Amino acid sequence: MSETSFSTKDLHKSLGRKELFSISFGQIIGAGIMALTGVAIAMTGRSANISYVLAAIAVIALTIPTIFITSSVRMRGGQYTQAAVFVNKKFSGMYIIIYIISNISIAMYAISFGDYFFALVPSIPPKLISIIILTLVFGINLFGIKKAAKTQFLMVFILAAALALFVGFGVFKIQPGYFQNPGFMTNGVTGLLTGMAILTFATGGASQIINLSAEAKNAKKDIPFVLIVSTLIVAFLYALIATVAAGVLPVEQVAGKPLTLVAETILPSWAYVFFIVGGAMFALVTTLNATVSWVTKPIMQACVDNWFPKSFAKLHPKYNTPYKLIAVFYIVGLLPIIFGFDIEYIANFALLLLFATGIVLGIGSFRLPTLYPRQWAASPFHVNKFWFYVLNVIAILVLLLQSFLMAANLDTVGLLGNLGVMVFAVIFGIVRSRKVNMEISIEDE
Repeated sequence: MSETSFSTKDLHKSLGRKELFSISFGQIIGAGIMALTGVAIAMTGRSANISYVLAAIAVIALTIPTIFITSSVRMRGGQYTQAAVFVNKKFSGMYIIIYIISNISIAMYAISFGDYFFALVPSIPPKLISIIILTLVFGINLFGIKKAAKTQFLMVFILAAALALFVGFGVFKIQPGYFQNPGFMTNGVTGLLTGMAILTFATGGASQIINLSAEAKNAKKDIPFVLIVSTLIVAFLYALIATVAAGVLPVEQVAGKPLTLVAETILPSWAYVFFIVGGAMFALVTTLNATVSWVTKPIMQACVDNWFPKSFAKLHPKYNTPYKLIAVFYIVGLLPIIFGFDIEYIANFALLLLFATGIVLGIGSFRLPTLYPRQWAASPFHVNKFWFYVLNVIAILVLLLQSFLMAANLDTVGLLGNLGVMVFAVIFGIVRSRKVNMEISIEDE
């Protein structure tokens, strides 16, 4: 490979369906299952398992535009390419700013890992562990996406075993009368749907594999398939976990509590340690590893298009990785750990905007049959014009609902933060677009 390679065209197509599945599973299964299951139980009682299934259906519904597009064309720059092609150039500049700010929370996974480790081994400072795990994950990704995917596969296997252990021990300790009151659907249909809404944050994430389109062997077939199937499989696993979490102890004891409370009750000491390490801690590491694997790719294409210096997108001559961008994100992840920045609060400044941009991308997807009629006609997910528009409208409505719920949960400072990010993103998109030359980053295969 040339010493000056920096285009997403030069990335190796090395990810098959197995690798994409492991990345997608790791992306979905995160800290949400540990924290949000108790929250959902507080909202709807023992029907939290139903809320998980409904959440998965909602997640798939809101990704319908992504499924339609990714089954028709390969977008080498992932969601950035989608913004550029299906909306316009200025919006793609706005989008990449919001995308970057929303992903600076990458340090949270390492910090949370350090906290869990400290609970087991209090003699080692959690800050040191956070730095070590962050360095290991970024180091693995520096040496190539294939190595990162192999590592992910192994970690996801251990993660699944830990969660299956929780279900296996707990299912035989579920108390009779699970579907009876009191305790089932404690707040009626409203509670069930509210639980569904909050659990979309635990079941979402699979759509991020669109950002690995340039490195997928068969992007048009594998990415939409993996997106749908991985979401459904994880939701089914989550529903089983929620059944145990809500069915062993009285609802009032587990409502709002983390899974560790039930795990202590049903698991022997050795299994509890394995659940904490292989479940809680590996859930964080697999999400961190998955995020690092895809987070640089849209920015890389934005560099190629001259939104940022092209030199930032340069690929390592041996490992074929955007090592400069990986280094930048490593520093971004390292600084909050060292200095104790409230990175979660900063990242929340862009979360509402991320949902809002999803609505714009969804509206832009209406152009698919016009821009790429031949490719859309050949898509395995092709539907007639009526259902194409109906399903896309459903996706937009779900995103609108999520945006409303997100806005309702933000305080005044959070709303002002989102407004500030939006103003900066709009100015950047308008001003910088004058110097941008867009590379064609969409392909038939």
